[in-house]
Amino acid sequence: MGYGDPSGMAIVHSQASGMGGIRTAGDLVARMQLAKRMRLNDAKKYVADRLGVGILDLTDEVVMREIREDLDIANVFMGYGAGSRGIEAKANISKLLDIDINCVEKFSKKTGMSFKR
Repeated sequence: MGYGDPSGMAIVHSQASGMGGIRTAGDLVARMQLAKRMRLNDAKKYVADRLGVGILDLTDEVVMREIREDLDIANVFMGYGAGSRGIEAKANISKLLDIDINCVEKFSKKTGMSFKR
């Protein structure tokens, strides 16, 4: 397993923050770019299909706030105790996008808890 292109990480981060990051779906699109080496448009389409929305909805804060709350994948607007955070949110994202997230896998092995899809 390689570490990828170090300059490529900056590109992914700029694209994700340009899409609104966790306020919208920028973080999910960036995960797909990194985890599956998808190009930006392919990652947007994949995420939109998994969420059941159109590609333009990925950057709509109102739409994505409702979707993130419904799917319990965290958002910046949720108050403490209002939904999943941290490893729980990442486990939900892992299931939703059908990808492995390293910290979720390590936590699962350490605790014996299964977050498998």
